[in-house]
Amino acid sequence: MRFPSEFPKDLKNYLHQDVEWIGLRFVREKTSHRSVRDERPERNATFIDEGVMIEVLVDGHFGHLGTSDSSPEGLSRAVQKAIEVTRASSARKVFSFMVAHRPPAAGEFISPRKQPLDQASLEEMTAVMIEATRAMKVSERIVNRHSSAMLVETETCFVSSNGSATSSQVDHVAFNLAATAGKNSENQTRSLNGWLSHSYQMGAEAFNRERSQQDAHRIAAEAVELLSAENCPTEALDLILMPDQMMLQIHESIGHPLELDRILGDERNYAGWSFVKPEDFGKLQYGSKLMNVTFDPTRVGEFASYRFDDGGNEAKKEFLIQDGVLRRGLGSLESQSRLNLPGVANFRSASWNRAPIDRMANINVEAGSSSLEEMISSVRRGVLMHSNRAWSIDDERNKFQFGCEYAKLIENGRFTRTLKNPNYRGTTVDFWNRLAAVGGRETIETYGTPYCGKGEPSQVIRVGHASPPCLFKNVEVFGGGQ
Repeated sequence: MRFPSEFPKDLKNYLHQDVEWIGLRFVREKTSHRSVRDERPERNATFIDEGVMIEVLVDGHFGHLGTSDSSPEGLSRAVQKAIEVTRASSARKVFSFMVAHRPPAAGEFISPRKQPLDQASLEEMTAVMIEATRAMKVSERIVNRHSSAMLVETETCFVSSNGSATSSQVDHVAFNLAATAGKNSENQTRSLNGWLSHSYQMGAEAFNRERSQQDAHRIAAEAVELLSAENCPTEALDLILMPDQMMLQIHESIGHPLELDRILGDERNYAGWSFVKPEDFGKLQYGSKLMNVTFDPTRVGEFASYRFDDGGNEAKKEFLIQDGVLRRGLGSLESQSRLNLPGVANFRSASWNRAPIDRMANINVEAGSSSLEEMISSVRRGVLMHSNRAWSIDDERNKFQFGCEYAKLIENGRFTRTLKNPNYRGTTVDFWNRLAAVGGRETIETYGTPYCGKGEPSQVIRVGHASPPCLFKNVEVFGGGQ
């Protein structure tokens, strides 16, 4: 791993005066953006960023300071500054923390990859993207054909004064395709998954030529199909959400409202808070008894998998919601202590220059027992929706409405026609209590996004969501733009 050769391994010599604990987290990240439009390469940009986040515990208060100077002299100056700032701010601390909030950890994490990104051919990856846009030429109505990819190679190392020594090497790939069809003044776009993309921990094997061409042809044909489709009706109907839309439903109406720092009010001024109250844990019937949701950073290949969070807490699979009942929040050891509630290992930072906060990782809906065919055949009148295109949710993560790219009308247990501009709305607890069927294990699909924003200063982080299709009864749907 390409860490500074003089990066300290023993931090005990930094413990002096009133410093109770110190941790150093080195991060090196190489990010590449590639895009192709109408068979022509459009963007080829690479950025490298590296630095060290210093965390100290002084007088029961955690403080942070980032530096891009990882030389011994630079680290020494930054540590001293971190101590001074933390000592000055400790008089206004909201809680007294202990060294126990940073348990010692040791081990490494290497993401799965058949072809590491640092050994991949840019020419071959670009060729796959060019051929995918060529495969979208299914009609003269196609006016825009686009392929994009983000490739991220991340290396981290964490050491602390109480014995932590962890490291990770992770390759991330986010890949998307989009085709826009036009007729007169109307445009319709189909994509692999809207703005969210297919996002995984894997190497260059993500650039699968045959699969990308099949996907490209399909979404282009669906974009043309939407031009002659009817608008989604406005009425209360049964609703089947496919996994590519379940991703955003999970993200906004489960992930964000269960973050304990929101419940504490830490996020109130910037990204909102939550309708969930501390007394709801263990009591609130968040959804129907078919609803089982887990936090699982151990799931191989999902976009936000890891072995330890950025405070050294070892990750493991935990039920957030079980049989519809709210069990556990998304909160680090600090938030757990402040609220006296159970949490998870989700103390995460977007980079070396951001302090870790409570963040989602992999939030997944567990499999049920229904097939997609059984769900469709059980619906007398309803809509099946794919791929998010627009969303709105209030500051408490309660009221929401989402728009999708593509839908099918279901009448008497079968598809009857394609619908354009489909939308649905609801409130979180009422909506999840309308859950009437959950797809089986064979129907689960995995997605992710590199663009989950939160925190002041802003942090944009990677999260993953896996889900089967789900059927909700009697949901308000409507057509047209939001």
